[in-house]
Amino acid sequence: MDNQKNSNLPSKNEFQPYIKPTQSMAEVTLQAVVLGVILSVVFGVANAYLGLKVGMTVSASIPAAVISMAILRGVMKRGTVLENNIVQTLGSTGESLAAGVIFTIPAFFIWNQTIPGFSHEISNADIIFLSLLGGALGILFMIPLRKYLVQREHGKLRFPEGTACAEIIKAGDEGGGKAKTVFAGLGLSALYKILMGGFRLWPEVPNTDLKFFKGANIGIDATPALLGVGYIIGPRISALMLGGAVLGYLGIAPLIAYIGTYIPHTLIPPGDMPIPEMSPGDIRNFYIKYLGVGAVALGGFVSLVKSLPVIFHSFAVGAKQILGQRTAAEIARSRLRTERELPMKTVIIGSLLVIFLIWIYPGTELHLIGAALVVIFGFFFVVVAARIVGIVGSSSSPVSGMTIATLLVTSVILLAFGVSGFRGMVTVMSIGTVVCIAVCLSGDIAQDLKTGYLLGATPRQQQIMEFVGLLFPALAMGFTVFLLSSAFGFVKDATHPSPLLAPQANVMSVIVQGVMTGNLPWVPIIVGCMLAAAIELVGISSLPFAIGLYLPLNLSTPIMTGGLIALIVRKISREDVAKKREERGILFGSGLVAGDALLGVMIAFIIAFSSSYRAFYEAHEELSLTVAYGPWISLIAFVGMSYMLYRSTRIKRVS
Repeated sequence: MDNQKNSNLPSKNEFQPYIKPTQSMAEVTLQAVVLGVILSVVFGVANAYLGLKVGMTVSASIPAAVISMAILRGVMKRGTVLENNIVQTLGSTGESLAAGVIFTIPAFFIWNQTIPGFSHEISNADIIFLSLLGGALGILFMIPLRKYLVQREHGKLRFPEGTACAEIIKAGDEGGGKAKTVFAGLGLSALYKILMGGFRLWPEVPNTDLKFFKGANIGIDATPALLGVGYIIGPRISALMLGGAVLGYLGIAPLIAYIGTYIPHTLIPPGDMPIPEMSPGDIRNFYIKYLGVGAVALGGFVSLVKSLPVIFHSFAVGAKQILGQRTAAEIARSRLRTERELPMKTVIIGSLLVIFLIWIYPGTELHLIGAALVVIFGFFFVVVAARIVGIVGSSSSPVSGMTIATLLVTSVILLAFGVSGFRGMVTVMSIGTVVCIAVCLSGDIAQDLKTGYLLGATPRQQQIMEFVGLLFPALAMGFTVFLLSSAFGFVKDATHPSPLLAPQANVMSVIVQGVMTGNLPWVPIIVGCMLAAAIELVGISSLPFAIGLYLPLNLSTPIMTGGLIALIVRKISREDVAKKREERGILFGSGLVAGDALLGVMIAFIIAFSSSYRAFYEAHEELSLTVAYGPWISLIAFVGMSYMLYRSTRIKRVS
């Protein structure tokens, strides 16, 4: 019997987590749950303001893990590795929910303010309802994918933030040289972020238009987090992303500008000005962005098709669980602590319940067609988003691109069924909201499950805690959106001269209106699909390329810098030390991601609740304190941080 039991444990050749399956320690405790819930609400509120202001949120997994260690280990003198993991699992949920809400919900407020006769008043209860259903759908749809994306693709999908979070928690537990390396990166990154983002000494994104190459712009989002992400994901994925960005912003954009010189007075939709008057940023917003939407949609579809065999296998295994048709080996292995997860029966019943509630809820005009579309697009983009965050991390996941694709196709389908006008706009945006929230939560749980897989957590406990972590920020999110709308507004006018412009929600509101009025540019979207198809036909995965095409060039350049440093370390290191140096760089890079994210959330929190600091922050958004010297200081500081990352791998004595 002992031999049979041992045969079902991981072999020596299989991945061995930090905490072995046979070990038992405290995981879900009252202290961990309370701390995680508090962090979830705090990070959710802070990121709601930040996202409405600048159009992006910052990952909360790593800050939650760091705060958890500081409180549980430092203050309470207790706390296990798995308790810290539960805290970060709970704490990160609020940030993900905030992203899904602020990218879509403000569209209803915008329409009420800008469209005569539009009078759909979304309520606090509507926001809570959409948040809970979208979040639950994302979590439930992700559960059958865990074994494939997290376990089977281990080594292929790096999940940068999930990996970094695991390294942070392990380093805090082990201490010694590993902890010093992580916290050295964390400290330097935090100092960098304070000087750049807190005191506004230099701009975060130095960039310049190329005068000799009209329409082109080069720049770099000079943040430690993206540098660390680039090192963690490696040179190949970084290069694919940069390739998409180069094609879009140094190839297609200058071509559009060149053609525009021959039609100086013609408006080409969706542009609202002649091309010669457009800046490179305008060309991106009016044209390149739609190419990226098409490319991401097709790249995501291809990824889904490639995943279908394993998805079907996951459901087949689930059916065996329900019907009791498993082999003795499968039953024995499923009893391992690190293999226990919510049963497929729970996933199916839970998903059907969510779909039924979406169908019958009266406030959003979803009903039967809407419920069906939510399920189709929700499942499709949950798979896509979970894979994307495995490639480039949550912070760089093009959630808004996937939501735009959902809105486009949904609008066309509803028009075919005769659903149009204000009612159609409400239905489309409600579907987009549920799908967007589901996508955000699926990316979050994918990162969390990767962290748990590396640490040796119990998947079932994490999956349950995701639902707990969803509930409390969902209750606070509606109040937060109404508060910010009342204080600032989401549309610039005489009443609100300095509003929160809600960039994604404004874009999505325009797109839905555009489809319903028949003036949306399908050609660039289809061209984007063809670009991704061409990349696939030459045997290269199109999704990283498509992400690079959609995201601004300045986001790909720091990631490529980190990837190049990883490549240099591999090439020049002796075989006997190469692995240790690469690990050292991952530890330091994890610290860079942690410090940047932690301080980013703190700055967002101060902005949200300090009017005097908010005034200072907004006054120096366009021009830093160092004025004309700012871009050069930014580049010098980033080069210095890059050198420190490289230098961290060159230390001879590695613990």
